Amino acid sequence: MNQPPVWNQARAGELEALCRQFRVDVLTTLHKVGTGHPGGSLSVCEILAVLYLQCANISPDNWEDPDRDRVVLTKGHAAPMLYRILAQKGFFPLSEMDTLRQLGSRLQGHPCAGKLPGIELSTGPLGMGLSASLGMALTLRVRGSAARVYAVTGDGELNEGTVWEAAMAAAKFRADNLIAIVDRNRVQLDGPSDEVMPLGDLEAKWRSFGWYTQSCDGHDVRALHDAVLTAQAHRGAPCVIIANTVKGKGVSFMEGKNTYHGKQLTDDEYARAMTELKGETAHGSLA
Repeated sequence: MNQPPVWNQARAGELEALCRQFRVDVLTTLHKVGTGHPGGSLSVCEILAVLYLQCANISPDNWEDPDRDRVVLTKGHAAPMLYRILAQKGFFPLSEMDTLRQLGSRLQGHPCAGKLPGIELSTGPLGMGLSASLGMALTLRVRGSAARVYAVTGDGELNEGTVWEAAMAAAKFRADNLIAIVDRNRVQLDGPSDEVMPLGDLEAKWRSFGWYTQSCDGHDVRALHDAVLTAQAHRGAPCVIIANTVKGKGVSFMEGKNTYHGKQLTDDEYARAMTELKGETAHGSLA
């Protein structure tokens, strides 16, 4: 098994700097190609960075290893951030980001399994990712594998009934190698999630379905890292981390706005976003 980078204050700062760069690069790509989903890509940034770059045993070197961990982005519209982090891991050249959503590209608007290494599941239709992740987790358990499955879902996606069918089944089968992370940004395509379909006390809801439940700041890499380690150590039940995030995080005029779920930035908006984000970036840029 690949050993994760040593976790300390310096490593946490490194991930924070990378996340700032990821936001710059994703918005730059979306502005260039004129299509894609900016709001949810920015909210899920730290979640995917902590999983892929610190906690999950997955890399280009072990991609064909049946005992690798699996990360499933069930909210598939946030694919631009997933792609940027897969490029950081070395799954494909960073320059390929400019082909996003273009005809013949491996970087489709939603993740497409079989086209691009690093993609475990094609996730366009919302609500089916947790069910598939449970299937992966149970298969790994039957095979005696120590690998884990991480399912990253959105809170708007929790409107789908299939999510809760999977939640019940995961608890019944005590799938403790399944860790769900909810990108709780409280905004979806049509407006605030609490107006579209109130979820109530989400932590209590998951707990009532038989899951071990935690909540944390979804933009705090230290809090996310600690929550994932706690979930990894838990036995006897599936685990969920409710990561409280902000739609459009990092760009003041986008934050919390459903209008930026799939809206592209104008030239002026892009310039403003870069001014806000580029103060502290590192590790190269697409801009």
